[in-house]
Amino acid sequence: MPLRANSRGALALVLHSHMPYVEGFGTWPFGEEWLWEAVATVYLPLLDVLRGQPVTLGLTPVLCDQLETLTGDAGDRFRAFLRDTRSVVHDLDAEALESEGKPELAGELRRAAGDYTRADTAFEALGGDLMGALRQLGVELWTSTATHALLPLLATDPGRRLQVGAGVASHERRFGGWGGGFWLPECGYEPGLERDLAEYGARCFCVDQTEALGLGSPDQLTPIATEAGPVAVPIDWQTIQLIWGDHGYPSNAAYRDYHGRTRYDLKPWANGGQPYDHAVALGLAREHARDFVANVVERLAGRDRPGLVCCALDTELIGHWWYEGPAFLAAVLEEAPAAGLELVTLPAGLQEIEPAEHPLAPSSWGRAKDFSTWDSPRVAELAFGTRAAELRTLAAASSGAAGAPLERAARELLALQASDWAFMATRELAGDYPQQRVDGHLAALQAALAGSASEAALRNLAPQLDLSPLVAP
Repeated sequence: MPLRANSRGALALVLHSHMPYVEGFGTWPFGEEWLWEAVATVYLPLLDVLRGQPVTLGLTPVLCDQLETLTGDAGDRFRAFLRDTRSVVHDLDAEALESEGKPELAGELRRAAGDYTRADTAFEALGGDLMGALRQLGVELWTSTATHALLPLLATDPGRRLQVGAGVASHERRFGGWGGGFWLPECGYEPGLERDLAEYGARCFCVDQTEALGLGSPDQLTPIATEAGPVAVPIDWQTIQLIWGDHGYPSNAAYRDYHGRTRYDLKPWANGGQPYDHAVALGLAREHARDFVANVVERLAGRDRPGLVCCALDTELIGHWWYEGPAFLAAVLEEAPAAGLELVTLPAGLQEIEPAEHPLAPSSWGRAKDFSTWDSPRVAELAFGTRAAELRTLAAASSGAAGAPLERAARELLALQASDWAFMATRELAGDYPQQRVDGHLAALQAALAGSASEAALRNLAPQLDLSPLVAP
C-alpha cells in the first residue's frame, strides 16, 4: 500500500524471533524449558496480536527446526510442562504465600497460572501445529542464518555460504517461498557481507549504524543502497530505547518484575516491590503505547521527504521479559492509525522511500555496537574453538569426506556457530551451560570426522542440509 500524499513517512515494526537449539538438551534451569516458556508466553499469545498486521516477523531457521517438532514427542513434553510443572508450581507457591499471610501475592500467582492454561488450550486448538499457524499468519516473514551465526566472525566464505544457504532453503521449504528479507544475527555486519546475501537472493536486511550516523540522526530514517543490490535498513535506536533502554517502558514500577522470583521461579511482584496488579499494568501499557506512537510521529515530523522508522525488537522480549508486551504491541497497532501514523512492513516501506548511497560501517546491535560480546578474551577459547572446527570440517570435505559423517559434522558445526553461546558466557546468564554445549558439539564433530560418531542427538537441526557450499570452488 503506497504512503499517503504528503506523508512524513512510516513505522516498520520488526520482530526478530529466535531460540538456540535446546530441544533435547537439558531441562531445568537451562535447556528446553526455555523453548516451552517462549511458546507459552510469547509465540502463542502473539498469534492473535499479529495476525494480518503490517509487521515484519523474522523467524530463525533453528527456531523453526524446534517448533516443527511440536507435533511429535516434543509437543507431548510441552504439554507436560504446562500441566505437570507450571500448574503444580503455581499452586505450591500460592499455598506457601497464603500460609505466610501474603494473600495478594498468592492471588496473583493463581491468576498468572491461567496464562499456562490458556496456552494449553491454544496449543490443543492448533493440534500442536504452531508452524502451520505461522504459515497462515498473514505477515511479512523473514529468514536468517541457519543457527543464528554471527557472520562476520565465521572463518571462511564456505562457512558463510553454508549458514546463509541453509537458512534460505529452510525458509523456502517451510513457507513455500521467500520475499528476500534477511535478518543478520545480532545485526552483525561488515562491508562486503551484502555480496554473500545477494548470492542467495536477499533483497533487504537490517543494520545498526548508531555509532556511524549518530543517535537520533535523521539519516537513521533513510535506507541505504548497496552496490551488490540488497538494501540496508538502519534500525532506529532513538525509538527502540523507548522500550529497550535502561529506563524504557518495561522498567516502570507498575509492570511485573522479571527478576524477583519465588521459590519456584514465579513472579508475583511489580518492579516497585509491591504485589503485582495486572489490571493497572494493562492500563499503563495502553498509555505507553500512545506515548510510543506520539514519539514516532514526532520523530518523523518536519522532514522534507518521507522517512522510515525501523523499530526492531527481539520477539521474546514481548511477553517473556516484558510481561505486558503483547498488550503494548496490540495497543500500538490500534493507536498508530488513530494518530495518523502509517504502519508498513519493511519491503512495503522500501517501495516508497528512495535509499541513499553511502558506506556502511562494521557494526552490531550489541552493547558496544561492535563484536566484542562474541569475540573477546572472555570467550576466546569458545570463539577460536568454533573457528578451528569450521576449518577442520572444510578440510575434511575437500579431502573427500562425504555422506552421513560429513553431514553429521556439518550439523554439529552449525550448532557450534550459534551466537548464543558466547552471548550467554559474556553476560553470565546460564552458568556453564554454554560451555557444556560447545564442548559437546566439538566432541561430536570430531567423532563424526573420525567415523565414530554416536547416534545424532541433534534431532531436527537443519534437516535436508545441502553440503555443496563446503565443496564448491
